[in-house]
Amino acid sequence: MDVESEGDSYRRSPWPFVASSAVRAAFGVIWAIDAALAWQPAFADHYVGYLQNAIQGQPAWLEPWFTFWITLVTPASGVFVWATRIVETIIAIGLLLGLARKWIYLLGGLFSLLLWSTAEGFGGPYTVGAANLGPTLVYALVFAALIVLNYIHGATPYSLDFYLAQRFPAWQRVAEWSPRPFVRPPPRLSWFEQAGAIVAMVVAFVLLFGSLESALNAAPATPANAAAAVSPLSMASAQAGPARDARLPPLINSGDTADITITASDATVAIANGVTYQAWTFDGTAPGPVLHVRQGQTVNVTFVNNGKMQHSVDFHAAETAPNVSYRNINAGETLRFSFVANTPGVFVYHCGTAPVLLHMANGMYGAIVVDPAQPLPPADISYVIVQSEWYTRQVQDTLMAGNYNKMMAMTPDEVVFNGIANQYHDHPLAAKANQRVRLYVVDAGPSLASSFHVIGAMFAAVYPDGDAAHALTGVSTYPIAPGQGVVFDLVIPQAGKYPFVDHSMRNMAIGAVGELEVTP
Repeated sequence: MDVESEGDSYRRSPWPFVASSAVRAAFGVIWAIDAALAWQPAFADHYVGYLQNAIQGQPAWLEPWFTFWITLVTPASGVFVWATRIVETIIAIGLLLGLARKWIYLLGGLFSLLLWSTAEGFGGPYTVGAANLGPTLVYALVFAALIVLNYIHGATPYSLDFYLAQRFPAWQRVAEWSPRPFVRPPPRLSWFEQAGAIVAMVVAFVLLFGSLESALNAAPATPANAAAAVSPLSMASAQAGPARDARLPPLINSGDTADITITASDATVAIANGVTYQAWTFDGTAPGPVLHVRQGQTVNVTFVNNGKMQHSVDFHAAETAPNVSYRNINAGETLRFSFVANTPGVFVYHCGTAPVLLHMANGMYGAIVVDPAQPLPPADISYVIVQSEWYTRQVQDTLMAGNYNKMMAMTPDEVVFNGIANQYHDHPLAAKANQRVRLYVVDAGPSLASSFHVIGAMFAAVYPDGDAAHALTGVSTYPIAPGQGVVFDLVIPQAGKYPFVDHSMRNMAIGAVGELEVTP
């Protein structure tokens, strides 16, 4: 048999063409699903958040890469959302129809690599701390395989390119990677056989992706999985670090106005003795500074974004249009707005930029106390306690970063008061017997409720809304929802050590415990 007959015989065998075309069509189904999801409103809402997720826990030498993309995309996120939707739709149509395969494979491979190296963060599927390869890197490998198959097989009757090339011969040079001239098509299979081949390939893709991700997630020897098993409490030092000053600060101003400046910035903060976290913060601390104003004051807010991405600030103490006052601002920008503190109590303030869960869980929250115009009974000493959660992965040594999978699953490594596990157990808050001790308690969450309790004591009064007329008595434990603040008064007659806790025993065991040391 001569060379031409061998080539002709090879080309008349249908199965190589069927197999490569089934791979392409099955892959097209997956891309069609991806494209459909990209057209959903939630995709646009979280588009910049994908980049923000990916930057977490990356090596320092990669930081300029992610900072560049966040800076580029954030001001024009709508343009990039539409560009992504259009590109994914074009790739899906090209794969399903077998149209312009040469360029679809090249576009798809490059686009997949771009997503992998930005929104997935060199190996995580749109989430912080993922321990798998990331689907878009697998996509890039599949596109590379399709290019090889197209180079080997060339024209196939199972593509729109084949029929266009019959009418316009030059189309083959545009659409095919293979340099081999077209001889004649192999016999085609029945529609039933073709459909069966495509269904088989879709199932194979699902099994392949599932097995690959499971294997990569389950492998105990990988550094990512080893890091996932390390908790900050397991690394905490026996030597107690410094504690945050929990005392209520004085009023910002006693006049009719209170001027507040809050700066968003990245900072490394303590979360346990000797353990730190790469946080997004207000004024460099997590929680942010305690703000103390008076009911009826006009609060003038200056919000400065010195972070690396969009941020915002949302005051639960305010009544104001969120789209105006709480809007996102880019890195380097400043926003000013005012509100009247009409309602007394203690409230959370936090970043409201999507995904809010990520921004809050990374440390962007704080407490604002609004003194009532009709004062509460005078307290001898007042403390502010902000309960929150840390969801972590190990970056290196005792440095941690956020884990978005844990945030979504609501499985924190720590539940803490004022940012650091057990700090007020190591450094108790001071009080004297028969003093009125006021505790302003905020549950910043972002996700878990608190059951606040002082062991061995009964609350003299509980103020759910900061109004003395609404005080509750005879209460030992009181629930606080995420985003809620409650004021508690204690009058303890007997000297001793009185732990204050979240009465969820799991939360108490992972850091939500402090102590009031009452002296005679």
